Amino acid sequence: MNRKYYGKVIFELSRHGRRGYSLPKNGCDGGLDGIPEQLMRSSDPVLPEVDEPTVVRHYNNMSTNNFGVDTGFYPLGSCTMKYNPKINEEISSLPAFTSLHPFQPSATVQGALEAYYMLQSKLSEIGGMAEFTLNPYAGAHGELTGLMVIRAYHESRGDMARTKVIVPDSAHGTNPASAAVAGLKVVEVKSLPDGTVDIDALRPLLDETVAAVMMTNPNTVGIFEHSIPEIAEMVHACGALMYYDGANLNPMLGVARPGDMGFDVMHINLHKTFSTPHGGGGPGSGPVGVRDGLQQFLPNPRVVKRNVSGDSTFELDFGTEKGPHALGRISAWLGNFAVELRALAYILSLGRDGLKMAGALATLNANYVKESLRDLYELPIDRVCKHEFVFDGLADKSSGVTTLNIAKRLLDHGFHAPTIYFPLLFHESLMIEPTETESKETLDDFIAVMRDIAREAVESPETVKNAPLETPVRKPDDTAAALNPIVTFTELQNTAMA
Repeated sequence: MNRKYYGKVIFELSRHGRRGYSLPKNGCDGGLDGIPEQLMRSSDPVLPEVDEPTVVRHYNNMSTNNFGVDTGFYPLGSCTMKYNPKINEEISSLPAFTSLHPFQPSATVQGALEAYYMLQSKLSEIGGMAEFTLNPYAGAHGELTGLMVIRAYHESRGDMARTKVIVPDSAHGTNPASAAVAGLKVVEVKSLPDGTVDIDALRPLLDETVAAVMMTNPNTVGIFEHSIPEIAEMVHACGALMYYDGANLNPMLGVARPGDMGFDVMHINLHKTFSTPHGGGGPGSGPVGVRDGLQQFLPNPRVVKRNVSGDSTFELDFGTEKGPHALGRISAWLGNFAVELRALAYILSLGRDGLKMAGALATLNANYVKESLRDLYELPIDRVCKHEFVFDGLADKSSGVTTLNIAKRLLDHGFHAPTIYFPLLFHESLMIEPTETESKETLDDFIAVMRDIAREAVESPETVKNAPLETPVRKPDDTAAALNPIVTFTELQNTAMA
């Protein structure tokens, strides 16, 4: 690594008069005619002046500052940031797929439509649902779509009073946000000390105004909600539906299906569970599945399979078959097709036994890390977890070392920090999800570093509090960054040149 350029911004490398190449003068007959005067520049833009090798080296050096699952262990809880096989990337990048256009006649894209239909069927089998739509672009988009399906169901029955959605206090933040965007009122239900939903607190909330109860299983602290059948019976008895947030589906693969538990509607985060590199806002996909009897409310268009003269063909249906209650278009076309292809490749390559093994290994790895660190980190819920678990900071808090300090110190050792300060049930939450793709050697290295940080917190607390010490960007002033963000090009230039 050339330390000269490590972490510098491009303006610091600028030298007056230096050029990499020059663009030809505008050769259009019309020139700049047609651009309104008020939009015309009064002076040339101030841009960095650098040669081509400097530009190339700058951006390559900057790229090494990024942390990703391909560069190191990434134990973010509730995100399933696992390694994704590169074969799935190659398949989704095949020209036979990437060169297609959504407006092509169905007869010319039979392979793509069949892949789409096949993934719908596979997800229905995995989730225990009757039908899936792949149209939603992300998990939160899937939640919104699922809640719109639930609203459409109640409205089709003339049950207009159901305007409330019950959400556990440990839920992902998207749950109440999606309900609010769907025009529904959010009602919080408390959790027990072990993180599971308090049935006694839920019971009085259930009445004729409730549209749905949203739950994650395993829940946000990684504990299996063993009372789901009883909760589902209570919810259905009051006329409401059960919604499954599929963010934590990973450990359930091949072991338990939301549909069999009593859930009526669910979404799956394909980018978490089924092989897509994600983070930083995308890419994502949030397919929505429904139990039998709710298919007519799914959005259009949808891919349908027809048998013509003994041959199977796949077509786009825009609502002629499902009746008047189907949702309209909720995405530009059929969702994020490249993510869907990755998911299908992942499912087909692993198969039934492989998917089941993935869930089991995720659970095994999480419990291995938890048990290896419980003597030095506070374990507020002492139960077998699924794919993730939560510590409440250090067991010995006398030094004042916080969860944030621990997260920053991990960066010095080449590990991404786990999720911190979520869920909000605990003051110093440290949420760890090792996933199924990490080896025992990697987990042992992580455990050793976590134990070393706990030792430092006692013997040299200032070292931990001042971390990170060895990263390209040291400890920034988070408060100043929030209060005085640099949000314009000119500010960035002036800051670099100052």
